[in-house]
Amino acid sequence: MPTLFILLRKELKAFFLNPFGWVILAAVVVANGVGISTAMKGFLDTPSQDSLIFVTFHSPVFWFWFLFIFPLITMRSFAEEERSGTLETLLTAPVRTWQVVLSKYLAAFLFYLFLWLPTLVQFHIFDWIAELPDSWTPGEVVGTYAILILMGMAFTAVGCFASALTSSQIIAGLLTICFLMILFFVGYVPVIWGGAFQGVGLFHYISCQEHLALFAKGFVDTRPVIYYPTLTFVILFLTYQLVDYRRWKR
Repeated sequence: MPTLFILLRKELKAFFLNPFGWVILAAVVVANGVGISTAMKGFLDTPSQDSLIFVTFHSPVFWFWFLFIFPLITMRSFAEEERSGTLETLLTAPVRTWQVVLSKYLAAFLFYLFLWLPTLVQFHIFDWIAELPDSWTPGEVVGTYAILILMGMAFTAVGCFASALTSSQIIAGLLTICFLMILFFVGYVPVIWGGAFQGVGLFHYISCQEHLALFAKGFVDTRPVIYYPTLTFVILFLTYQLVDYRRWKR
């Protein structure tokens, strides 16, 4: 375990001591601010009973920037070290493959969680300035951020896997966004084809849009709680096998 913590600290420094990490944070803050402003304008044009958090995260604006977080925070994980040759040095050191994979994944996931801290303040700014009560319930806040954490677990793993497939950061980023777009559009299959075909339940089960909409209303479904950690484990296992193959191939 000490080795894992040493590797994890090294990976975290790559985020927090690098200007690029703070640029990502600033981009997320700006993007979420745009989403909140868009949602508030929507309330002005068309009053709604939905909460500000639900409308903000249940819009195309949110999904556009949300999916692009993961290639940005994971494309360097393995690809950059493979390109520079430091991955070979790391894999020949007295560390285990699972420690390398897990440290890179945990660092990216912890940084992902860090990105959401300012958004909690953003939702309160308007209420503090206008001296109005919160336009959401505690259940909606907990549900929304719970599903963002669950989706982040799996999507970060997808990014790490894509980064392990290539030595190019650009290709790793493109692969990540392609994989995530597939997962995203799979949720629209019942909308496009209707719900009368066999197996439609599977598409509802893996639809990240439905998961976010449900949790953002304060309803907790146990299926995503099982689905995303399972998907995370499977993808990390594949990443481990890929990196381990490269290790022994050398």
